Amino acid sequence: MALKQYLAQKLEQRLSPQQIQLMKLLQVPTMELDQRIKQEIEENPALEEGKDDLEDDFSQEEQVDDQNDQDEEFDLSDYFDDDTPDYKTQSNNNSRDDDERVIPLSGEQSFQERLTEQLHLLDLSDTQFLIADTIIGNLDESGYLNREIEALVDDLAFSANIYIEEKEVEEVLELVQELDPAGVGARDLRECLLIQIRRKQDGNITLFTAQKILEGHFEEFTKKHYDKILKKLEIEENDLKEAIDEIIRLNPKPGGSMKEAAKSMQQVVPDFMVTELDGKLELSLNGRNAPELKVNRDYEQMLRSYSEGAKTSKSDKEALTFVKQKLENAKWFIDAIKQRQNTLLLTMKAIVDYQRDYFLSGDETRLRPMILKDIADEVGLDISTISRVANSKYVQTNYGVFSLKYFFSESLSTDSGEEVSTREVKKILQEAVENESKKKPLTDDKLAALLKEKGYNIARRTVAKYREQLNIPVARLRKEL
Repeated sequence: MALKQYLAQKLEQRLSPQQIQLMKLLQVPTMELDQRIKQEIEENPALEEGKDDLEDDFSQEEQVDDQNDQDEEFDLSDYFDDDTPDYKTQSNNNSRDDDERVIPLSGEQSFQERLTEQLHLLDLSDTQFLIADTIIGNLDESGYLNREIEALVDDLAFSANIYIEEKEVEEVLELVQELDPAGVGARDLRECLLIQIRRKQDGNITLFTAQKILEGHFEEFTKKHYDKILKKLEIEENDLKEAIDEIIRLNPKPGGSMKEAAKSMQQVVPDFMVTELDGKLELSLNGRNAPELKVNRDYEQMLRSYSEGAKTSKSDKEALTFVKQKLENAKWFIDAIKQRQNTLLLTMKAIVDYQRDYFLSGDETRLRPMILKDIADEVGLDISTISRVANSKYVQTNYGVFSLKYFFSESLSTDSGEEVSTREVKKILQEAVENESKKKPLTDDKLAALLKEKGYNIARRTVAKYREQLNIPVARLRKEL
């Protein structure tokens, strides 16, 4: 088939650089906004912090009528209408679907690095050290070794040209399991708990009973078949309870504990403040979300000089293009920050109005069913915009600090036809579990019957779904002696 050339008109809708920048800024929480602004100021010399000098001049003119103008205002757009193509004053190295992601660098040692550091204190041969290092490298975040010994033997043969038997790897694994924290290098939960209980063992009868439970009756323990354990070990109920308390105190994820310890505490800074005074709600935006930014006046003067002068040489044209690009980027960023403030306040005001009863009382059962579309329709914005605003944002109220996502929930109809929030049902469900007899916990059927008595006609499978969302285990696993 022959190749042909033809002209075609096509209508496309594309996001402008300003819109892309605004969408990215909307999903940035207050804590990260400071860093984002500092980064922009470092990259763009035409942008700086502080109040615009022109605004100060105008305020002085309003106060003193006979004062002469100190600075002549000029419109930057007057200097952007030459023949320079737009693409030369714009920079965008990201694809249309790319998000801006900041990867924080940690100054702390990793879990594996701490274990490797302990290896150097052991008297190991070069081969043993390499085996131990390979084992540590294969531990997951919880500190477990989820790979088979045979697979580790193959890895050492292919990667390090070391041919050893499985028995040698198992011997080194036992040495790794002696490292801190206790329980690392275990191949399953039972082995992890046994390593810890054996290290604590000092002849205590309660610890001895706990060890026997883990060694020979672990399945009955996990399923809470306490009657079988009492019968097989021939012990009293009180002895079993003390032994189980010892097991519960053990750490099922030893690797996770080191990981959490290495993490720096993340401080939550509220983006909004909602206060109640004499039955009136007042909404304010965190001051960090409204920074004072301005365009550098030196760059404005530089643009005026380059534009009014004759651009004869190539270097003059390149300088003019550079200055234009930096000034345009600075203006776009300032406008995006202002739009971010307006959008945040507009959205949060709609949420406060929608959930007014809750913000006045603090009663979780007063939360109305609310989804993203409800707020989007209220403020006239797209659902994706509301989602970006709600993401990683917090509000400080008289009753605590909450994520904006906390106020969104689906609806549920009662027997009387009234629509209530699913959060209200979950609250009642959680209170029922907290007040139940732990010797005879409520099953999902009984929880469904309890909710039905209160007017919530919910199926058992729905109760099970809500229970799982609340991280509440099944009745059998909630049973206590």
